[in-house]
Amino acid sequence: MADKRAIFQDVTETQKPAATPGGVTRDRGRGRAAVRVWLMVLFALVVVMIAVGGLTRLTDSGLSITEWAPVSGAIPPMSEADWQTEFEAYQATDEFRMQNHAMTLQDFKFIYWWEWAHRQLGRVIGLVWAVGFAGLLAARRVPPGWTGRLLLLGVLGGLQGAIGWWMVSSGLAPGMLDVASYRLAIHLGLAFAILALIASYILRLGRAEADLMQARRAGDRKLRGMATGVLHLAFLQIIVGALVAGIDAGRNFTDWPLMAGGFAPPNIWAMEPWWRNLFENDGTVQFIHRMLGYLVFLFGIGVWVVSRRNATGSTRRAFDWLAVGLLGQVVIGIVTVLHGAPLALGLLHQFGAVVVIVLILRARFLAGHPLSQSVRGRA
Repeated sequence: MADKRAIFQDVTETQKPAATPGGVTRDRGRGRAAVRVWLMVLFALVVVMIAVGGLTRLTDSGLSITEWAPVSGAIPPMSEADWQTEFEAYQATDEFRMQNHAMTLQDFKFIYWWEWAHRQLGRVIGLVWAVGFAGLLAARRVPPGWTGRLLLLGVLGGLQGAIGWWMVSSGLAPGMLDVASYRLAIHLGLAFAILALIASYILRLGRAEADLMQARRAGDRKLRGMATGVLHLAFLQIIVGALVAGIDAGRNFTDWPLMAGGFAPPNIWAMEPWWRNLFENDGTVQFIHRMLGYLVFLFGIGVWVVSRRNATGSTRRAFDWLAVGLLGQVVIGIVTVLHGAPLALGLLHQFGAVVVIVLILRARFLAGHPLSQSVRGRA
């Protein structure tokens, strides 16, 4: 008969080993890093997408493909007969008949490739999202609470494709020479919303949840709220900028700081009903864009002044860069107007908007979640 054991001996033998520090969050950390890298790839692709979209608009290429074929449209014309078929479809549009009737097949190929590249890049982004999302789920690398957020990106991407066709179809309607400017504004606005969402995810995933919870207690709510105000104004300015691009308003009134010799352009309320001037009057739309640009800049500088009182050095430096970005964007905008919005400057101005949005998001994030720093002020 086996010897009886003391109760304390049993407890000692079955005692669990000591927990490893960080063991609970170690796998989650690897998941956050993997998702962050994937989001960075998506971010870069969306930035390129915005640039290609700007080129498509500035080269008047958006109506060169007259149908929406999400799958079969990925294959471009492969023969001269195919090219001729596409060209004939474009020749049936009012843009060709009333504006580009002298266009040759070679000229058509130039604008076709821009629009095809724009749509193809959209397909690539959708594929990268779908493969990455499925792979992360299968590998169980999606951090807790992030599945819905990442799924939202795919939903917004699909919506963006549908809005893109909704925009193009407006330009194919009888009497239209370009896409409707307000639809272009919605299309570009959603692109920037997706970009901002990805950037905010990247910022958040760069730090552990425990670190973020602790940092939130030391956050500057007032400064974060003011940065949110700058973000909203900048987003509104991007929408108005899309209206400017939609009606080529940037190529008129090429003097500054006046417009046609006055503070406001002539015939600012010439259209009836009056609200059409806000979308279709090139002088009115450019005037609003200018005034809103001044407001964004002045409010942003005011927020920068307030940020000087923040105790965290990394947060102050983030707002320093925000002020630099706003100043640079204002200068680029003025130079673009003075030169009649040529292709290169138009693209630079649009890329500047991407930089400004990212700088605002970063400053806002650090205002709400400051980095810990030593007594000497080092993060």
